Parts: sequence; C-alpha cells; structure tokens
Amino acid sequence: MDFSRALRERRTRRHLSQLDLALRAGTTQRHLSFIESGRSVPGRNMVVRLAESLELPLRERNELLLAAGYAPAYPESALDDPALAPVRTAIGHILRGHLPYPALVVDRAGDLIAANTAFDLITEGAAPRLVGEGTNIYRLALHPDGLAPRIVNLAEWARHILARLGHLEELRSELTGYVPDLEPSAGALGFAVPLRLRSSYGELRLMTTVTTFATAVDVTLAELKLEAFLPADPATAEALLAAAGRTAPSAVAGQAPGKG
Repeated sequence: MDFSRALRERRTRRHLSQLDLALRAGTTQRHLSFIESGRSVPGRNMVVRLAESLELPLRERNELLLAAGYAPAYPESALDDPALAPVRTAIGHILRGHLPYPALVVDRAGDLIAANTAFDLITEGAAPRLVGEGTNIYRLALHPDGLAPRIVNLAEWARHILARLGHLEELRSELTGYVPDLEPSAGALGFAVPLRLRSSYGELRLMTTVTTFATAVDVTLAELKLEAFLPADPATAEALLAAAGRTAPSAVAGQAPGKG
C-alpha cells in the first residue's frame, strides 16, 4: 500500500481538507501536503496522530502504520486469549442482564460470538446451518432459509442490513441476491426502523441498539459489537416475557464469553 495515497484517500473519504486534518493532528497544512505528495516521510508518532485525527478503526490505523514502514501499534488478540478473560466475563454478564430481551455479540464480519437464550425466539424455524456460534447473523437475517420469510417489513430491514456491509463486499453481493427488489412501504418510518418478525408468540416489533468497547486498544476487542433488541410496543414486551418462562435465565449461548 502506498502511504501517501492511503492517507489522502482516508482524508477525502471523511470530507476533511488538508487544513482540517493538519489542525486536528497538530501540524501544518504545508507539512501535510508534503506528506501526501510523498515529498516528506512522516515519523511513527505523526502517522499515529494522523490516524487518530481521522478517527480510523484500529485495524486501519495498523494498516496505515505498515504502509508507512512501521510496525503496528495495536495488538490483535484471539478472543480466547487469557488477557481478554475479563472481557469474556463482562460479555456474559451483559447478555444475561439483558434477558428477557434478545442480545448477541458479533465480530467485524458479523459472525456470532455469543447470544443469550432469548435470541432463540428470533431464530426459530431457521435452518440449523445458519444458526449458532460462528455463523453469520447478516446471512441469517436475509437468507431464504433464515429469517427472511418471517420478516414482515423485509424491504426496509434488508436495506438496513445491507447498509452495514460496506466493508464486506463479497457478503453484501451474496445477500443482495437473496433480497427481492421490493419497495419500502408507504408512510413515515418513525424514529427508527423496527424489525417486524412473525414468531410463535405473535408478531414481534423490535428496536435494536449497537454497543462497542469505545476505549479498546486491542483490534479484536474494538471490532466486537453487542447488538441488543428492545420491544417497540407492549405486546412485544409481553411476548418476550412469556417466551422467557420456558428458558433457563442464566444460559448464554456461545463458548467464548462463558469461559470467563
């Protein structure tokens, strides 16, 4: 990767001028211009400052350092590394604490790391090969053998899913082929796009929230996402409470967090 070009592409992608980035990084526009033209070679600290000022994900910061000829600054640990044991414990607590509502943890590619037992209501009826630790939740959502036949507002939800896959071009291409060319329903969407899902407890209307480890300095940890579902109406809240009565409240699916 050519460092000058990589830096320039990331700056323009964020709609920042050279002056904007220079001010954020504590340097001059002239110096930054020389770096982007290849006339000046930045030191390691300058590359780190530029990457931080661009608010790049940790993986991209490492890539930028490598492009400039420096070693990566941020480690990338396996999730079962002993150093991440407190993280696995925390994830398990969070998933259990969100019961009776569904919650799950995924990695950068959308592969399932762990989920609580309430997530079983979401996945009911899906093909076994699409469900469980290590499977992809985006594929589960839009595959014809997954949730797609049960999603009432498939057009809106599919657009929501596909918009999250900009960094996963191959997966986005695959999933686009599963989704019919549907027009979103008429009328206002409201303040958020709900997931409207048929279930054995009636139609569920769910909102989602995504949480990340904002202060992470490990690539693996920074890329984990906790996705939690919340009821969008009283009927859904009652359905989730009723479904929780048939599951063990302490159970959390997935191996990694449970090791803590």
